[in-house]
Amino acid sequence: MIPSIKQLFSTAILTAGLVAGTVQAQDGLADMEPVTLKLAHVVNKEDGFHLAAERFAKLVDERTDGAVTIEIYPNAQLGDERTLLEGMQMGTVDMGVITNGPVANFVEEIAVFELPFLFPSREAAYEVLDGPVGQDLLDELERVNLKGLAYAERGFRNLTNSVHPVHTPADVEGLKIRVMENPVYIDTFRALGANAVPMAWTEALTAMQQGTIDGQENPVNVVESFKLYETQKYMSMTRHTYAPALFVMSLNVWNRLPAEARDVLQRSAQEAAEYERRMNAEMQAEQLQTLRDNGMEIVMEPDVAAFQEAVQPVYEKYGERFGSYLDRIREQLQ
Repeated sequence: MIPSIKQLFSTAILTAGLVAGTVQAQDGLADMEPVTLKLAHVVNKEDGFHLAAERFAKLVDERTDGAVTIEIYPNAQLGDERTLLEGMQMGTVDMGVITNGPVANFVEEIAVFELPFLFPSREAAYEVLDGPVGQDLLDELERVNLKGLAYAERGFRNLTNSVHPVHTPADVEGLKIRVMENPVYIDTFRALGANAVPMAWTEALTAMQQGTIDGQENPVNVVESFKLYETQKYMSMTRHTYAPALFVMSLNVWNRLPAEARDVLQRSAQEAAEYERRMNAEMQAEQLQTLRDNGMEIVMEPDVAAFQEAVQPVYEKYGERFGSYLDRIREQLQ
């Protein structure tokens, strides 16, 4: 039988070495009215976002003894990512796991993370995201009535298409490629010579089935979980952009919660984000094999140097726009 918060509180008083702050946090949660928060995302239950959401919900339930319940709405049930963010601003959606790209439409500076070939590895990205630069950008969200809790990930993005293998930027020229509704992505693929087509993910799935676009770009986990091998014959491991994802919520909802509940949400989001990152890394080899088994041709070593050179105009355009954030990231990566 799981002990109640009051039982734990009584035990804590008798336990030597327990800090007073922990006792106060438990007492504050015991006094709060139970609340249910709706957490939404746009992908399916096989995706890392859903794994992160489930881990988060479990941690929050355990740590609040049921005082805070997280209800998960996958598969864009409550709308696409832009709609979810607008709902959080208005308070009609409580929280979500949202790809960084659409968040940048609300706070432009956060798009600095998505500059092409910025991060050499997952580990380098995590150090920046979990450090002062990442926290400062989460804090920027409060300007637009959002509260950033932690960075999960979409991961390193790769290019798929239905026309031919891609080894160099020349192979991208003229392809109709769906990109997120984000200027950095649009300009990156235009620099590569593609016809960049910004659209919501739900629309992109239909467009690939109908053949109105040639391809898209996403991490391996998305390509596998959405069975894109059914419409996309080729994938190139370009790793052209590392895309974070955010545990983000309505600032109005955040402000209505007691400090103890906020602390639980913050800690649980960070732990769930780190869990999702680990799962993505561990599952990638198996996911790649699944894609191959279903007929997808994968170019493992495209000419990355040529891609890096081709996207330099993106840095020339956005270098100053992101203020000191790009300089700070580059300094930390040295």
